Amino acid sequence: MNSSDDDDSLPLFSNEFSPSSSSEYKPNSSPPKEPQKLIERDLDSYPAHLKEEAIKRFRLLAFINKNLNGGWTPKNLNPLIQQHFEETGQSDPPKSRVVCNWRKSYELSGGKITALVPKHHRKGNYELKNTGDGAIFHDALERFLNARRPSMTTAYEYYKDQILLSNERLVEGVIKPLSYSGFKKRIKQLPPYQVAVARHGKFMADQWYGYFSAHKPPTRILEKVEIDHTPLDLILIDDELFVPFGRPYLTLLIDVFSSCIVGFHLGYKAPSYDSVSKAIIHATKPKDYLDSIASDFQHDWPCCGKIETLVVDNGAEFWSESLAQACLESGINIQFNPVRKPWLKPFVERLFGTINQKFLDPFPGKTFSSVLEKEEYNPEKDAVIRFSTFIELFHRWIVDVYHHDADSRKTRIPAKLWQQGYEDYPPLAMSQEDIDKLTVVMGVKWQPTLTRLGFKIKHLRYDCPELSEYRKRYPQTESSRKKLVKIDPDDISRIFVYLEELDGYLEVPCEDPIGYTKNLSWHQHQVLAHSHHKFIEGSIDVLSLAKARLAIHQRVQQEQEEYRLLPSKVKRERGQRKLAEFSGVEQGGNSTVALPSKAAKKDSKDEGVKGLLDDWDDMISNLDGY
Repeated sequence: MNSSDDDDSLPLFSNEFSPSSSSEYKPNSSPPKEPQKLIERDLDSYPAHLKEEAIKRFRLLAFINKNLNGGWTPKNLNPLIQQHFEETGQSDPPKSRVVCNWRKSYELSGGKITALVPKHHRKGNYELKNTGDGAIFHDALERFLNARRPSMTTAYEYYKDQILLSNERLVEGVIKPLSYSGFKKRIKQLPPYQVAVARHGKFMADQWYGYFSAHKPPTRILEKVEIDHTPLDLILIDDELFVPFGRPYLTLLIDVFSSCIVGFHLGYKAPSYDSVSKAIIHATKPKDYLDSIASDFQHDWPCCGKIETLVVDNGAEFWSESLAQACLESGINIQFNPVRKPWLKPFVERLFGTINQKFLDPFPGKTFSSVLEKEEYNPEKDAVIRFSTFIELFHRWIVDVYHHDADSRKTRIPAKLWQQGYEDYPPLAMSQEDIDKLTVVMGVKWQPTLTRLGFKIKHLRYDCPELSEYRKRYPQTESSRKKLVKIDPDDISRIFVYLEELDGYLEVPCEDPIGYTKNLSWHQHQVLAHSHHKFIEGSIDVLSLAKARLAIHQRVQQEQEEYRLLPSKVKRERGQRKLAEFSGVEQGGNSTVALPSKAAKKDSKDEGVKGLLDDWDDMISNLDGY
């Protein structure tokens, strides 16, 4: 957006009302600066009665010019004027001198009929009726043009009181104050942009009076894709425990050309690089998993391929070095929006409103963006939608409803535009090798040291026969032992190690004989390792860490059993939200925090775990502060 005036000062106000320049208020004698390109006004821009009068004058001049024999003298003009008015049924014919003035104005204008418009609307007395109040009005104006935004009534009361006090000291030449309507009219004549700058700030003034450039549409699908986050206005519940989790975060990508949703990620972790990378990977991959969600989809989801430009805002997760490098390596250009200008990223912002208003509106457990809208409604009591059920319903709404329904203006159908764009200019397809590479590129970076036992990352050891053969064949120096490692934040059972000599990444599994890292996320492992360090003294090994994990889940189940027995008024959303975040409740991950009952009973027989549970009461509180 380009503002018409970027100066925060108010030169017009200081020039007009400055007491040093004049003791009296005088209207601005210089006309306002006009735009560079103006087209002269036409006849339709005048009021109807003036337009009609100009046409009558033109017809009179045309009649005279056609029938006149001789010069434009009163002797020749008066009979023609009288004849024309009798034929047209008009009264009060003008004098011949007036008609000559009309003809002169018409010829000087180059034959423009607007020169015959009466100028009565320009008449009037432009002299101020009130004199001597310039300095007082300037003071009242300064009070009005303030960021505290006092009312016009308050400014007028100050103006009138100051005049009364001034008149008390005067012997003659009493100042007559303006009426409230006159005072208001004088302020209304001020430039509205500069009034808005003084009272509301430059940002709001630019919002109201600035220039907004038109959105430049892309020419093909995936040329420009917008991404953003929002907390959904809906409370979801656990799949098995049926306790409320709270509002999940939705990360969404939308193709600007077709308005199709190309990918998303839903989870309870705050927006971060992890959620952004998962959403980007989901957008680029083919959506061939729909049959595993439900078998009765009416359409498919064809949106996939390489993104050319990713439009983001200025969130911290979008400024991360990892995202910049991953997008650079993947050939994705990142376009940052200017600060506080969401209208330059309109499609995803509008889509969030569509989701909350149209898709979520009939759902029980729907919340409100504003606390005032909530009134006495309690969404936690009505929350009945399970997390996995919502994932299925959201997929169905995207594939069968949103993509095949017209927008509110009936100008586009997303699925039709995607098909048209795909036929005209299909995006670059992503092979399985490209998708695997993208998963590695979008992973979390780490730089551990290669030892004779492989890699040790956060108390986990990673090694394999291929890595052992690499150590045997290629000698390592002190600096070359530092290897670049990429970790999938959703699955730490394996890592990807870049080996310079092989010029590629090697997949290295975790040496985990008890299956601790199976389906374990990076975030969960960090929480477990932190808690494990707090209550266990001495060396830390994988076995004790596994026992700590089982102890946590045993304690979580016990807390849930106690939670069920509590009165409904005591239950709070905050604890369940923490539990949902820790348990990795998100799209493609867990949908419940409950452990299988049989496995829980079997694990409870382990005496080592029982010993840990005895000391766990004081340590479980650390999870809230982590």
